[in-house]
Amino acid sequence: MNPASPGAQGQDLTAVLDDAFVEQVRERLLAEGGVVTDTRIARAVRETGRVLGAVGSVRAAQHVKAQLTGLGPLEPLLPAEGLSDVYVNGHENVFVETTGGIRRVLSPFTAESQVRALAVRLVTAAGRRLDDGHPCVDVQTATGLRVHAVIPPVSTGGTLLSIRFRSPQRLSLADLVGSGTVHPFVADVLTDAVAARTNLMISGATGSGKTTVLSALLSQCAPEQRLVLVEDAAELDPRHPHVVGMQSRQENVEGAGSVDLADLVRQALRMRPDWLVVGECRGAEVRELLTALNTGHSGAGTVHANSARSVPARLAALGSLAGLGREAVDLQAASALDLVAHVDRTPSGRRLQSLCTLHLADGVLTTSPALTVEAGHPVKGPGWTRLAALLARGRDAP
Repeated sequence: MNPASPGAQGQDLTAVLDDAFVEQVRERLLAEGGVVTDTRIARAVRETGRVLGAVGSVRAAQHVKAQLTGLGPLEPLLPAEGLSDVYVNGHENVFVETTGGIRRVLSPFTAESQVRALAVRLVTAAGRRLDDGHPCVDVQTATGLRVHAVIPPVSTGGTLLSIRFRSPQRLSLADLVGSGTVHPFVADVLTDAVAARTNLMISGATGSGKTTVLSALLSQCAPEQRLVLVEDAAELDPRHPHVVGMQSRQENVEGAGSVDLADLVRQALRMRPDWLVVGECRGAEVRELLTALNTGHSGAGTVHANSARSVPARLAALGSLAGLGREAVDLQAASALDLVAHVDRTPSGRRLQSLCTLHLADGVLTTSPALTVEAGHPVKGPGWTRLAALLARGRDAP
């Protein structure tokens, strides 16, 4: 048989495409850094120096891609609709979360090594490494998966893997009203708030639906407006004709090449945004955002907080990471932010529970409830007068 024939190449590849070969390609990809693409895999395969031929190189690249990406044993377990998260707590405990809540499923793993191998594959696909030197990693893959992994000894119960799936469909504000997440009257108020170019901060716990609500609200922006999105992991997906997205980047294995959110906010200001949006304020970038919103820009963002009332304290904590004192943060935020919308995870689903205005009281930033959803009905609070004035400003604008 001719050594160049497909049959001979198939026999040769069986020996060539072993774990050592895949590991060699993986190390080359990690050394370069960045998201793993078909082009980068093909180049890394060629650079191994293995003599594979044209057909063999294509097959080798396909084999490596299958080993470095995909959900492997988890694939058969995934619901066809409504899936938002998968949680693997060691090889024996696997849970999925859908619109109906969290439920345990039969684990497809028979050993800890299988979970760790999957975690390493997913992290590698995002251009990072998961090993003893990097035991905790949070990444987003090219396919839109948000992956968080922790391995022993940091994890005491085997490899921990959390995978968040990007919704295949864009949820509109009408969709959120239909699902009960947002009350119809509150939705109308928020629509008017966007029209009035009100600066918004959406608060809530992890997984409460902050990003979903913000994305739906941004879809309400006028089509002639330019939206510049700054995110740690690209999750916002507004239905809008003019969206510019930027995503932070982690440092590579040499410790270089990082671009953080604060850097991106400064870059965004040079792009003439009508709306400057920080997908999640979690650090020093809050200083850049508040500064921008105090210099004529409209903007929005999300922040982790237990309640709308906790947002001032949360902003102060984040501001301290940027070297700002409480008084400076309060003064900046009182001028920059108009409205806080708080989203909760409840037993009956995700709910937008309240809208609050912000103001200074004796030099301290506080929130004042404007609308609170109680027993399924919106109730106006002391902050309603200020909110109504903000909405009127938008209606009176030319």
